[in-house]
Amino acid sequence: MISKSTLPGRLTEEQKERVLQELKREPLVLNDRNYGWITDAVCSIVEEPAKPQWWIALIIALVLSLFLPVTIVYFISTGLGVWGLNSPVFWGLAILNFVFWIEIGHAGTLISAILLLTRQKWRNSINRAAEAMTIFSVLCAAVFPLFHIGRQWMFWYLVPVPESYAVWQNFRAALLWDEFAVGTYFTVSCLFWYFGLIPDIAVLRDRAEKRWKKRLYHVLCWGWSGSAAQWHNYELGYLCLGGIATVLVVSVASVVSTDFATTILPGWHETIFPPDFITGAIFSGFAMIATLLIPLRALYPQLKDLITPKHIDNMARVMLATGSMVGYSYIIELFTAWYSSNVYERYVFWNRIFGPYGIAYFLMFGFNVLLPQLFWLKRIRLSPWTVFILSLMINVGMWAERFVIVVTALSRDFLPGSWRMYYPTWVDIGLFVGTVGFFFLLFLLFTRFFPVIAISEVKTLVYEKERKEKDSPGGGVYEG
Repeated sequence: MISKSTLPGRLTEEQKERVLQELKREPLVLNDRNYGWITDAVCSIVEEPAKPQWWIALIIALVLSLFLPVTIVYFISTGLGVWGLNSPVFWGLAILNFVFWIEIGHAGTLISAILLLTRQKWRNSINRAAEAMTIFSVLCAAVFPLFHIGRQWMFWYLVPVPESYAVWQNFRAALLWDEFAVGTYFTVSCLFWYFGLIPDIAVLRDRAEKRWKKRLYHVLCWGWSGSAAQWHNYELGYLCLGGIATVLVVSVASVVSTDFATTILPGWHETIFPPDFITGAIFSGFAMIATLLIPLRALYPQLKDLITPKHIDNMARVMLATGSMVGYSYIIELFTAWYSSNVYERYVFWNRIFGPYGIAYFLMFGFNVLLPQLFWLKRIRLSPWTVFILSLMINVGMWAERFVIVVTALSRDFLPGSWRMYYPTWVDIGLFVGTVGFFFLLFLLFTRFFPVIAISEVKTLVYEKERKEKDSPGGGVYEG
């Protein structure tokens, strides 16, 4: 048992206290796993035959994703009228789902990049899944504005093309903002995700038994050899990409929020939207990561030593903090509407609560504000499946928030004579269900072909733990 008396006498009382606190801290890799075990545990998911549960999940995701081509073909062949849009609800589930998916996409890179820049070591086990989640959710989000424009074959008008085409985009159009913001963000997110994968792909290359796999992984890892110079350049480049991604994701989330905030419509003309969208992105992102990783660690028991109760506890704490921030923004919106003495603003919020779509508001407030308060209880945070259920409810609550923002404000605007209810059609619902299936299909395939946990980064946790245990009790000085 290590105590202050067993530590070197040259250490000050403050340093000894720091050493003891560090040694008492719950490890991020359980059961004293070594480098070889970590490599085998993560690579076995890719190398061994898929489990029956994985095939069942894949079939379910594949069936759900079939809604996507069916609804798209029917939509293109029939026209925009198959959606439930009307006047004045010109934006329906399409834009709602776009915002929902893009916010989840923002969260993945934001979480990974910010935790990287702040040197939070517990990110090492969840960052790979978060970055993959970003790419897949952005792909799902891109479906909705692409088909919302009506003439899909003219989408290239949104792309910056050479001037010889005589096309000059309208830079005051919100759709163009989204194209530039999301396109740039998707590019940087892919680079950030792929850059982190390179050392782990090299591990798969070295372990591959089939010749075609070895060649494929060799190409994907760009001939990585693991030299000191390569590691130096890798860490520097990864840190730079993390800084770029952090700034970019904040700006992109703000751009998406200004799609609403720059209008004069009551309920949308809000300066709180940019910080609200960023906070909501972190909130929904951690909920989605918990939704993905908790079943994954149950399917592959070896991951329980790498995705520990400490990781789940930390994710629950972040959801508690960001959920409280989201609740604060809801209250501020209500206060602003009351304090402004603007009858239109007041009515919008009264309509949200007591109007025909009031159930969506109560789902939003209950799932996003009240339920996360359960995370104050430690036994809740340390119960993986309880956290999983709550994270699912949070995802539902964040979808309900987008519905409240988009539909309730449009259905009842300034003139009562133009009020009209919005009812989504089976095409609206089928398109969203298809993207949900497509998202999980991509994630399941990702777990089969690439390491779902960053092997090289988790190994650094083992190294640091061994170094601290070696240096702290003996003659070395602990610098912390």
